[in-house]
Amino acid sequence: MASQKPHQLHFVLFPLMSPGHFIPIIDMAKLLAQHGPTVTIITTPLIAARFSHTINRAAATGLPLRLLHLPFPVEAGLPNGCETLETVTSKDLLKKFFVAIDMLRQPFEQLLEQLEPSPTCMIVDKHLPWAAETARKFRIPGIVFDGMSCFYLFCLHTLYVSKVHESVPVSEPFVLPNFPDTIVLTRSQLPGMFNPSSLIDMQDFRERVRVAEAEAYGTVVNSFHELEQSYVNGIRKVKGEKVWCIGPLSLCNKDSSDKAQRGNKASIDEIECLKWLDEQEPGSVIYACLGSISRLSPPQLIELGSGLELSGRPFVWVIRGNEKAENVYKWIEEDGFEERVKGRGLVIRGWAPQVLILDHPSVGAFLTHCGWNSTLEGVCAGVPLVTWPIFAEQFINEKLVEVVLEIGVSVGARSAVELFEDDKCAAVAVEREAVRKAVDEVMAGGAEAKERRKRAREYGEMAKKAVEEGGSSYLNVELLIQDMMEHVNGMGPKEEHE
Repeated sequence: MASQKPHQLHFVLFPLMSPGHFIPIIDMAKLLAQHGPTVTIITTPLIAARFSHTINRAAATGLPLRLLHLPFPVEAGLPNGCETLETVTSKDLLKKFFVAIDMLRQPFEQLLEQLEPSPTCMIVDKHLPWAAETARKFRIPGIVFDGMSCFYLFCLHTLYVSKVHESVPVSEPFVLPNFPDTIVLTRSQLPGMFNPSSLIDMQDFRERVRVAEAEAYGTVVNSFHELEQSYVNGIRKVKGEKVWCIGPLSLCNKDSSDKAQRGNKASIDEIECLKWLDEQEPGSVIYACLGSISRLSPPQLIELGSGLELSGRPFVWVIRGNEKAENVYKWIEEDGFEERVKGRGLVIRGWAPQVLILDHPSVGAFLTHCGWNSTLEGVCAGVPLVTWPIFAEQFINEKLVEVVLEIGVSVGARSAVELFEDDKCAAVAVEREAVRKAVDEVMAGGAEAKERRKRAREYGEMAKKAVEEGGSSYLNVELLIQDMMEHVNGMGPKEEHE
């Protein structure tokens, strides 16, 4: 067999239908195509429509990149338009959503059979567990995309092996054993798979995900070696050598249009947003956004807004649009909030151009829910973080930010609120004064705050160097491509770059 060249390889990518999962895979597709291989993204109609402009713009520059879609399986019983996790509003719909995910396997395989050139490998979100069997069926490497950090993956491994959390009460702190850093958690802060009462119907699905991860050819991680070196090395010892850190993926977006439209069309005019930021002092603005699937109650969101107001500092506050947000919008208008903060407070109702905002020199800190994409985007921007984890992996990410990287200050959230647990969502867990205090601590002028800002800037510089030619993530993309070429030619792979 003749030796394959990068441009003869064909990567097929399939994301989970959730913003925190499909946004980085779209970025990854562009990144891989920049290195030569043909890349095909396969998804569902709603996501395809959302990203068609971005992909078409990239393809128009000559990148070997295309976007195909499969019909969304209406047989699963989801309402019309409910194709992404952000539109799922109940446990019943969540179960149907994952039934729909399983139903995508057959049309996906039918499409794979028709693709030209034939696929060299698949990179598929770990929450599509049937993909491991599909890869074996087509005799191609099935690579898992894990949208979390190596720190998170190593935490999970430690919990599965040690079971330290099983012997303590739900709110009692415990220390992760045999861990590079001293990490203290409680069971109430752990992801759902470690709390059996949480979405009990999902346990079988979570076990399928674990098995599929273990059987995968390798793992692609949206991180970079310099950020979490001990944990990259640790997870490679656990999973084997085929763990490629190729992030931060968001940095593949160089054009302001790509930054502004990343993930969705922004709910605010890009020029208007930048003009407002231009009017603020350098490093003075707090950017506050709690993610695309935040389930905080209106009273809790009002406490957040009131805390930002109490801080006396300029801020951008993003309130994602959903049925609960209407009550917050009503409060903003009727309470006179917007009038009181006029000139120093910008409220964005809906989707915000987050990367564009964070990159602006007037932004001095990021109040975040600690979803991994947002955390990494904050790191790339070189700003310290005010941390407000809500559910899933977010409390673990907070520990990385605060304990390991030392670039964050917590608002004091103590336990996770799982999706659709409305009784817990209704409570106010974080008071406005706690928000003000955390913001003040991050933005203060003392020695500790200055050191925190310095560390944040240094990590931001490391992130940018990692993706530049010769950087660790750049080289890992090359090594991933080389591994695929050698796999095609029956040769052994090279190790990940450190």
